[in-house]
Amino acid sequence: MLLWKPPGAWFSVNAFYVPHGEGRRLRNWYVNFEHPTTRTTGGFDTLDLVVDLVIDPDLTTIEWKDVDEYAHARRLGIVSDTEHQAVELARTQVLALLEDRAGPFAQADRWTAWRWDAAWPSPRLLQRPLEELLP
Repeated sequence: MLLWKPPGAWFSVNAFYVPHGEGRRLRNWYVNFEHPTTRTTGGFDTLDLVVDLVIDPDLTTIEWKDVDEYAHARRLGIVSDTEHQAVELARTQVLALLEDRAGPFAQADRWTAWRWDAAWPSPRLLQRPLEELLP
């Protein structure tokens, strides 16, 4: 998976890859609507806001996911009016990126063909206090 999370955005765009022959292929793009990511002493924090958007690799077909659950979360007050307004704005932003082929969708063909280097080391969580990492 590759993740694109603009600073302050109420969404992230994920590219999910699956095994295919000797390599991998892009299964789909997945837009997760969520709180903006914040840095914490333990790493990073965000909160999923239930509704998602699934996009075919060629960007021609979209499918909203968990719309009923989102409506239920709104009724229960789990997703506040303020959060709902942010999600609505984020939906508009994502659809504009998709229509304009901007952001991560600007070079969708290149991302479809992208492969990671098997020699790259696995990521590790730093075990240092946040204060040491900040300027």
